Amino acid sequence: MSTDDDAVLVRRGGRAGRITLNRPRAINALTHDMVRRVDAALAAWEHDDAVTTVVIDGAGERGLCAGGDIRLIHDDARGGGEARATRAFWRDEYRLNSRISHYAKPYVAIMDGLVMGGGVGVSAHGSVRVVTERSALAMPETGIGFAPDVGGTYLLSRAPGELGTHLALTAARLDAGDAVRSGFADHFVPAARLDAFTAALADADAPEAVRAFAEPAPDGGLAAHQEWIDHCYAADSVEEILARLTASGVPEAKEAAEAIRAKSPTALKVTLAALRRARRLPTLDEVLDQEYRVSCASLSDPDLVEGIRAQVVDKDRRPRWVPASLADVSAGAVTRHFASLGADELGLAAR
Repeated sequence: MSTDDDAVLVRRGGRAGRITLNRPRAINALTHDMVRRVDAALAAWEHDDAVTTVVIDGAGERGLCAGGDIRLIHDDARGGGEARATRAFWRDEYRLNSRISHYAKPYVAIMDGLVMGGGVGVSAHGSVRVVTERSALAMPETGIGFAPDVGGTYLLSRAPGELGTHLALTAARLDAGDAVRSGFADHFVPAARLDAFTAALADADAPEAVRAFAEPAPDGGLAAHQEWIDHCYAADSVEEILARLTASGVPEAKEAAEAIRAKSPTALKVTLAALRRARRLPTLDEVLDQEYRVSCASLSDPDLVEGIRAQVVDKDRRPRWVPASLADVSAGAVTRHFASLGADELGLAAR
């Protein structure tokens, strides 16, 4: 079992800098200290000529990273104060996401197994994103009374058609083929070849290693559903999306509607607004700035603490959302999530 001191393993292997998230029993869920350690490693290697490639992976067999350690967020937000620890965590986490997106050297993310939330943030903004037949990617935030963050609304808003809206509202998982098609990953490497692939990166340039080990990604299941997804999710409100899904006559669309109805009404409306706004923002940094506003505002929503309680703490899977219906979520309750934080703005786009 890992401790705080070895929750991130940083070492060199030939010309590659290696980062391994090392909390396998927690599917490598990110803590603030882990974010700082990853960021420090990237900063140290950025101008080190001996390091030509950076590789990030996760310890254990279950996945790269299941997201942020939301139990810590739950405990911090439940205190009724300003949740300063969580705000500081998000500030550093989103800055790390930005650093990864701008990194001048190949940043190879091994997205094997489960990759959710914060795990997407430390992988899907990299320049070489590798999935396997075991990969399962998701932005499941609406299920805990939250909106996709870590640049998730940037990626989702740029997926083909309305696919990103479907993924955000339902919290559906992407397999390897769908991850590549949706813009969350670039290459497919069979899990049996991962060790050889990462070993090759010690000496070979990243493009050379990819050519040697990558294979065509298997077909994903979502392509066949693009037509009804595009029609239903193009609606201007969550209520109309649900009406279109229910009336479509497509079994999978009705299943999607049921999945959405189980989510936080406030989080659903905030998420749809965030996605539509993200489409109009040209850069990841601008989207991350917006997500920081949304995330900080969500700390005062009762649904965030309640969602984490129901899904992770008590695990009764019976969240009591407030308000409980979409009709009771006012326009003002949504727009307040996008208000300026003044001196507390993240400010990535202004750098």
